[in-house]
Amino acid sequence: MPLHPEIAKVLAGLPAPPAGPLDPAAMRAAEEAQVPPPEERLPLHAVEDLTARTAAGDVPVRVYTPDTAEHHGLIVYFHGGAFFLGSLDTHDHVARSLAKETGLKVVSAGYRRAPEAAFPAGLDDCYGVVRWAVGQGAELGWDGTTLAVAGDSSGGNLAAAVAARAHDEGFDRITHQILYYPSLDLDFDTGRYASLRENAVGYGLETAALKPFNAFYLDSGADPADPLVSPVKRQDLTGLPPALVVTAEYDPMRDEGELYGQRLREAGVDARVSRYPGAGHGFVQHFCWIPEYHRVFAETRDFLGRS
Repeated sequence: MPLHPEIAKVLAGLPAPPAGPLDPAAMRAAEEAQVPPPEERLPLHAVEDLTARTAAGDVPVRVYTPDTAEHHGLIVYFHGGAFFLGSLDTHDHVARSLAKETGLKVVSAGYRRAPEAAFPAGLDDCYGVVRWAVGQGAELGWDGTTLAVAGDSSGGNLAAAVAARAHDEGFDRITHQILYYPSLDLDFDTGRYASLRENAVGYGLETAALKPFNAFYLDSGADPADPLVSPVKRQDLTGLPPALVVTAEYDPMRDEGELYGQRLREAGVDARVSRYPGAGHGFVQHFCWIPEYHRVFAETRDFLGRS
């Protein structure tokens, strides 16, 4: 189907990006300026800011409790933003919707970002928050069952890397991985995937922007050949947690996500790949107010319930 008309309308109204190198501080400020005040956000039973004390250091987290139940399963969520953008606030609405629609408690991680923090600082924070959540299970009201990792875009990269690292270290508590249009291959050779060419221009995120947007992460020491940087390059995917891989029809990174789902299935992992027609990259963050795309949270709920 063509690009969803509501998405097309928004994209048509966006100004041209400023010329010159990317300015992380200015881009972060612009993102934060779009965050609605707390009173306009989706209400939940409780939202609490805490500090996760991890082996990598203290990490700010925001805990979302959907209802009055005493115990819940857990989703540990990692926001997107090309490893240098995004925050607890810019993705607050995503975490709220995840909690509301799944009925699980969500722990959103405010991990360190490039370029200020060199690789693997952000990954260490994300992994540390998962370990902290298990260690604090009684205090968080975890029911000891579901422990999912989830993320969008670069957050999906981090979720996949955390799941793989946990498996390699024998930490077997993660039950699911939920990857929304994940960035899984930081080698941006346009010959690698058809979607990099088919969706190169006109759909929001453009292929030519991938290298400069991810340069802060790569220049901090992240090697695209490292499977913890490009999870699709991991050779042995056996034993990883069941996965929901959500992709967007008009996303340059569509094919790497779908390849990862295919390779997981070939390795015997229960993996579901779900492509959203008419959508571009970032639709969970930017367009989940559209009913066709808000259903991604119901799909997540159903996936968590069946595995």
